[in-house]
Amino acid sequence: MSGIVWLALDGVGHPQDAPGGSVWDQPLGTLRPLVDAGLCLDATLGVPGLPQSGTGQACWLTGRNAVRVMGEHFGPHPGPTLQRLLQSEALPVRLAQAGARVALGNEYVPAYFQALESGAGRRNRMGCFPFAFRAAGLPLNPPGVPLLGATLGLPYARPWAAVGEEGAALDALTRHGVALARTATEVDLLALDLWFSDLLGHAGAPDVPGDALAAGRSYLRRVDALLSGLLGAGARLVISSDHGNLEDLSTKGHTPARVPFAGAGVDLGQPGDVVEAGRVLAGWFGLPPPLPDA
Repeated sequence: MSGIVWLALDGVGHPQDAPGGSVWDQPLGTLRPLVDAGLCLDATLGVPGLPQSGTGQACWLTGRNAVRVMGEHFGPHPGPTLQRLLQSEALPVRLAQAGARVALGNEYVPAYFQALESGAGRRNRMGCFPFAFRAAGLPLNPPGVPLLGATLGLPYARPWAAVGEEGAALDALTRHGVALARTATEVDLLALDLWFSDLLGHAGAPDVPGDALAAGRSYLRRVDALLSGLLGAGARLVISSDHGNLEDLSTKGHTPARVPFAGAGVDLGQPGDVVEAGRVLAGWFGLPPPLPDA
């Protein structure tokens, strides 16, 4: 199978596990029907504590129980143990070794690379997705790909009110989805690491902040517009998430919520958790399943 677009949401629990009045409680004419028709997966893996991005994303990327490998939920960035796992078993690495064409469609600004360079030799500050693609020998900001900022046009920090009318931003994202769909016909896997949802989720508080709720709802509307463009152009795609967070803004931390696994033009199978779903993804490309976890 080729030409798959992977929208990897970060910190977005399934609407079935969201409280009333959440970011999901709004019209999302493309995103919500897709999620509702998909699967609801366990991200806790039976381990105490709250799921984290490092181990959660490593599960998706490798089909291995990264929580068991670490002995705990760990994140946000992969440390040496998870780095070794990603270097040897991450989907981009395995696909590149098999001669497949893979790309990460995120746009990374110069300040990101400067921060990486200034932190050289210290603790890794890359998330699992950029780390895995670099481990595969692939560039960030690949040429020929319509790059997408993970904030989807929202400001990085408060105040989150978008510049200009949101309608214009939604129209631009729909067009961007069409462009990504066209690019996907030239590759086997085009991934988008949509990490900004997790950052917004960490703005939660017991008395739900109105600006965080408004920004979170705007972010999902933007994902919806991007999806509309992708699906309208005939893209084959998958949506995932690593753990809960944004769906419950009454807390600033992660949640034990189940996470969505949805798609169009793909067979989701019957996985029950994020590890099994990671194996489903690899299977679409004819890759053998990983060795059983010890």
